[in-house]
Amino acid sequence: MKIGVPLETRPGEARVASTPEVVKKFAAKGFEVLVERGAGVRAGYPDTEYEAAGARVTDRAGAYDTDLLLKVRRPDAADVADMRAGGIYIGLMEGCGEDEMVAAMRAKGIRVLAMERMPRTSRAQSMDVLSSQANIAGYRAVIEAAARYGRFFPMMMTSAGSAKPARLVVLGAGVAGLQAIATARRLGAEVFGYDVRPETREQILSLGAKPIDLDLGETGSGEGGYAKELSAEAKARQQAALADQLARAHVIITTAQIPCRPAPVLVTEAVVQRLRPGSVIVDLAAGSGGNCPLTVPDQVVERHGVVIVGHTNYPSMVAADASAFYAKNLANLIEIMVEKGDAGPVLKDLMQDDITAAMLG
Repeated sequence: MKIGVPLETRPGEARVASTPEVVKKFAAKGFEVLVERGAGVRAGYPDTEYEAAGARVTDRAGAYDTDLLLKVRRPDAADVADMRAGGIYIGLMEGCGEDEMVAAMRAKGIRVLAMERMPRTSRAQSMDVLSSQANIAGYRAVIEAAARYGRFFPMMMTSAGSAKPARLVVLGAGVAGLQAIATARRLGAEVFGYDVRPETREQILSLGAKPIDLDLGETGSGEGGYAKELSAEAKARQQAALADQLARAHVIITTAQIPCRPAPVLVTEAVVQRLRPGSVIVDLAAGSGGNCPLTVPDQVVERHGVVIVGHTNYPSMVAADASAFYAKNLANLIEIMVEKGDAGPVLKDLMQDDITAAMLG
């Protein structure tokens, strides 16, 4: 059975879907691994390391002509055209509802295992790329904020005087938000956390941050651990109640997103106008509309004296580790997809496993 690892062609994407460490394990299990030339270079994995791990470095056509194609980012029409008919695509699809790329792959008999459809179960945790990549995004967002903020994060006491710690607010206490809280605390900031799901309060406290408690008249807890969209009335109450808390912040990191919905507006322009000049907003929801209406996707802008960071791909900024986590997630998935045969790995019936059945596009 052949596994293909192509070069990611999306602008700004430095990750790769598998690493030499994981390729070595694939080879030991009897897979033939074909890696497109240069696929891992931007993540710090040269072709020679893949070859030493047992892979065959090939051209684009060779990597795509495989039984299992592993990718990070959503495929385009050219990718689909190059995929082997009857093969299996494993990677992110980054879409909601009807998807023309999924339809195009189905037309070629290609089965799609969309990684964002991974069930939120304990058995699937080791395969959950959304969590592994969000964890990295939360960390990198704080590093970005610290670099953009013109003051210290921790309290600093020197012979020349002292500086108070930065007041940092994290909106959204999912995987990215909790990692942002933990990272900001390690850097010495005074950290506050907020989430519409009341069950996250204990998690915020456990990381040494102070929870922001608001009475919205309803809960934002949704299915599978995700937040659900609030009513229009609750959204208005939320904005009004948050305004004073946010206006006192020096750094705001927003992570609030709702699957397949525009990101909720949490930091209004009126709040931005009240912030101290030089404050920083890092909007991790920039790719889905932003938690701040002034955010510009993939740009860093200054509005009312406040720096607003709209990067949409933080994991790519930590490409080596992000790729390593992603590759292990995919390897753990493939582990449950195959069984040992006389001539190497044999694919199981994907509809007979609750994880792969849920992922099939």
